[in-house]
Amino acid sequence: MARSNTSEVLRAHCTAIAQEEAVLREGGGKAGHERQRKMGRLSVRERLRHLLDKDSPFFEIELWAAYKMYEQWGKIPAAGVVTGIGNIEGVPCVIVANDATVKAGAFFPATTKKVIRAQRIAFECALPLVYLVDSAGVFLPMQDEIFPDEDDFGRIFRNNSVISAAGVAQFAAIMGNCVAGGAYLPVLCDKILMTEGSGLYLAGPSLVKAAIGQIVDAEELGGAKMHSEISGTVDFFEKDDPSCLKRLRSLVALLPEARSSGALGERALPRTSKPAMNPDSVYDLITFDGRNNYDARDLLATVIDKTSLDEYKADYGKTLVTAYARINGRPVGIVANQRVQVRTKKEGIQMGGVIYADSADKAARFIMDCNQTNLPIIFFQDVSGFMVGRDAEESGIIRSGAKLVNAVSNSVVPKITVIVGGSFGAGNYAMCGKAYDPRFIIAWPNARYAVMGAAQASDTVFSIFARARERGDKKASPEELEDLRAKVKQSYEEQTDIRYGAARGWVDAIIQPHETRDVLIRLLEYVSRPMPKARFHTGVIQT
Repeated sequence: MARSNTSEVLRAHCTAIAQEEAVLREGGGKAGHERQRKMGRLSVRERLRHLLDKDSPFFEIELWAAYKMYEQWGKIPAAGVVTGIGNIEGVPCVIVANDATVKAGAFFPATTKKVIRAQRIAFECALPLVYLVDSAGVFLPMQDEIFPDEDDFGRIFRNNSVISAAGVAQFAAIMGNCVAGGAYLPVLCDKILMTEGSGLYLAGPSLVKAAIGQIVDAEELGGAKMHSEISGTVDFFEKDDPSCLKRLRSLVALLPEARSSGALGERALPRTSKPAMNPDSVYDLITFDGRNNYDARDLLATVIDKTSLDEYKADYGKTLVTAYARINGRPVGIVANQRVQVRTKKEGIQMGGVIYADSADKAARFIMDCNQTNLPIIFFQDVSGFMVGRDAEESGIIRSGAKLVNAVSNSVVPKITVIVGGSFGAGNYAMCGKAYDPRFIIAWPNARYAVMGAAQASDTVFSIFARARERGDKKASPEELEDLRAKVKQSYEEQTDIRYGAARGWVDAIIQPHETRDVLIRLLEYVSRPMPKARFHTGVIQT
């Protein structure tokens, strides 16, 4: 009964997350959608339905961006931009589409970081990029957090240039506002489409009047006809959104991979293989509170192909499971935290979810081998951290941990990280957290992120301030210290919620546990694409 109850708690939480995501996909709500209709424009989700192949799955990236981050300015669902990967004429493309129902598509700090993340995925996976532009530009009240730094607004245009030089196709469709610095984005793309009634200019009519005293209307200044007939900036003039999106599809269909049998949709491996265990059984393995111990092999059995597991050094470094396997026929390497208590001949009992020196040594060697044979690596994170204490230090845990971090850092094969439970402290680093360049990083709704658990954090802070009080550095009553302990614990609990991390771009998506195999099948297809070999270069050309 207890196991059934804990399973239902996790299922209920996953359902609640899915319901919240449905609300996020509504964007700016009824008023914003009505404004788009009055201007004769489609909403961002309607545009995607026209653009993407019918019944083609869309892997959405960072749907939770900006969640509860800018509440002084109101709600900013999905940071006002939709990013993800979907098929257009059978070709998988990264889509970056402004949502004009959210603050007129203005860029917040999280918006910029979300677009940069999408560009990075496109570059690393050699996926064509399609931008659906409908944005008022930088959100001026927060310009100091959006404009100047190396991971801010200007980085987007730098990435445009680098991606183009790498031979990755980029398409831009201006379907509304495209103003100020944002005007550089479409002009740095391979092909530019623009709908009637849209605007493309470095400065709008009001700013032009203020700056040089010139009075000019929006259409004359930067309308679609002006740019298609006079400036020559726009390649395709389109009368409305449906026409523009139809043209986009036809242009993507001209790409080499769409013209050959090499299109991803046609070369994908057939789905004939099945996992050893029903993917739905993950709810019987893992609990919402993370207290249930489970064998990592049982978790893997819900994801990998049946009978495909070849475990590497199974009897050594047992708190990490390292294995070769296949997912829908595609070979991969796997590094997973083992959550059951294990016994070793040398160390004796070792706690599940903790990385010991022998486990770190094994995983580092395994990662080297995957790089030697060019195997993508999937990390399944449910980690409390590295082992601490006298015995651990004597075993060389720092040296072994550094070896594992070094191997993960220098790995050149595609890496995908799945956070199925806790992701604490340096364990996050060793298991390929966001700082270690996973091509994709996804998490379950019950996942938790922090430098340490809430109880440990509150106890640590309490001890620090208690010692300070004893020294006389800070006068505080026991009641005040207990109140501090409670506040620190509450703050940590809020920050460990995966939605907090997803809002800040620490994960690309929160996925339903039973859909893990299906999601990984698609992601492995994306990361396995070869980079374009051809490069087109010219010398100096006078214009």
